[in-house]
Amino acid sequence: MAKATKKEDSPTMSVLLDKKDMAILKLLQENARVTVKEISEKIHLSTTPVHERIKRMEESGVIKQYVTLVDQNKVDLNLMVICYVSLKEHSKTAGVKFIKMVNELQEVIECYSISGEFDFMLKVVCKDMNAYYDFHVNKLSQQENMGNVQSVFVMGVIKETHQIVHG
Repeated sequence: MAKATKKEDSPTMSVLLDKKDMAILKLLQENARVTVKEISEKIHLSTTPVHERIKRMEESGVIKQYVTLVDQNKVDLNLMVICYVSLKEHSKTAGVKFIKMVNELQEVIECYSISGEFDFMLKVVCKDMNAYYDFHVNKLSQQENMGNVQSVFVMGVIKETHQIVHG
């Protein structure tokens, strides 16, 4: 078994994983509720080493968290919008303030720092166009240092996955 290595200072540092670790991750991505016993049967390893590998991957940050994926339409969040945002000022302080603000907005479910014409890309979900209008006009656009905001309305989802380990 390859030993996990992690440099505490670098969140982008890779952790060494072997084929069994990758097989465990694949199974957990497919169903986070899969039991250690079920995993051990599928990858032909006893339960104790499977449990230890999962614990090591949790502690090293490979496994960040376990979540329940919710169908947004079934909870009455029928509108998805991609917002491209540029800031007026590009200092470290301005960026930190923007990130803090975004983290407090429940409508924003994802935020990426991007290159190009815009500084950030937000994935926003709302009940409907009226709710998005309220979010855009009364929350997002009211923040200090907001430059340009461009909204792109998602017409349909073609592919949506959180599975990044394959094979």
